[in-house]
Amino acid sequence: MRSNSVIHGLIILYTTTIFLGIGHGMVMPIIPMISDHFEITGGIAAQIITAFALGRFVGQPIGGILIDRFGTRIAITIGPLFIGASVLIASISPYFWPLLVTLFIAGVADSSWMLGREVAGVDLVKANQRGRLMSGFMGFHAVGMGLGGLIGGVLADASGFRAVFGLYTILALLVFMVGYFAPNSTPVNSKENTLQQKPVGNITARIKGLFFQIDPALRATYIVLVFATASMMLYRMSFQSMFPLYADEIGMSASRIGFLFFLMTIGSLVMILPAGFIVDKIGRKWATVPSTMLPGVAFLVIPLLGSFYPLIAIAVAMGFANGLSLGSVATSTYDVVPDAVRARLQAARRTFSEIGAISGPLLGGVLAVNYGVGIPFLVFAPVLLIAAALLMFVAKETLVKPSKSD
Repeated sequence: MRSNSVIHGLIILYTTTIFLGIGHGMVMPIIPMISDHFEITGGIAAQIITAFALGRFVGQPIGGILIDRFGTRIAITIGPLFIGASVLIASISPYFWPLLVTLFIAGVADSSWMLGREVAGVDLVKANQRGRLMSGFMGFHAVGMGLGGLIGGVLADASGFRAVFGLYTILALLVFMVGYFAPNSTPVNSKENTLQQKPVGNITARIKGLFFQIDPALRATYIVLVFATASMMLYRMSFQSMFPLYADEIGMSASRIGFLFFLMTIGSLVMILPAGFIVDKIGRKWATVPSTMLPGVAFLVIPLLGSFYPLIAIAVAMGFANGLSLGSVATSTYDVVPDAVRARLQAARRTFSEIGAISGPLLGGVLAVNYGVGIPFLVFAPVLLIAAALLMFVAKETLVKPSKSD
């Protein structure tokens, strides 16, 4: 009976993950089209990605508080409803600035939904299955993103960018309806949780109170995981916003841009099972270190490539790297943080890490406008390589392997 409920819950969580991944992935190929339609620069058009990332930044602590206090269902159901309403408004807006506002709201809702989905999934499986669970979440999201890139590019070429937002709305409403039947993880009752729910001091004091509940031997590891997540968000969001502009500059159509994102998905898809096995059986670092190092090297190479076919190899390699990162940092964080405050500490990690998601498209847009669309890749590459070094030499390995007697 327990096995059936786990399978049922995971099917719902993975299905909704794919749907929202498709919706978000459809937005990337239409950035050049939005630029042309509203007669703005590509760097400004790319700020729809910044707006979404800023929304996720704001939504993380909101989601963490709601989930630790009321359970996961509120985030899993209400989040997609807000996403659908937001992108519906974007689909009919005659001006560019409402797109920034609506995608900001969609980002708030998306981050809360994503955190609720994770906590619900973590409660479904055993601790030594977390890597495969998180790998599945990130893998199916990557599959959705890649399919969304392909679908969005084709749909935009055929019917315009507004049709893309319309389909995104439908997908979000489907997730809302299916999410009602998702498992609901109730709050963990403990003295620490009760204390942390009371308003104590300012925001900084509350964050410190959460942080000091972590085992002292693992606090440095948590900090490194925060920085590593920020670097991953930096390269993912900057790649999503800057790569279409770079590809457009060298003469690629929206369909070809979408195809490259689809190839990235193939690489991620191939790594879903291996990544989960590596994280659960060999070690968390065997996934986290190469998943930051490989994109750093790729970012150094991208500005040197000026045609479609060499970029195919980069897309596949980025997909492999993304596949290795599938849930490995989140899994390591669940290893480190106490259960009673897990949603808030995960949210805190992602809140700080959203600095990378926000600064990537924003700084990348400024660099692209002033120095060329290839420059952001060269500027961001060292950040990724530093993150890889910290994960390798500073962070502790958090996988606890069972003894032979177990």
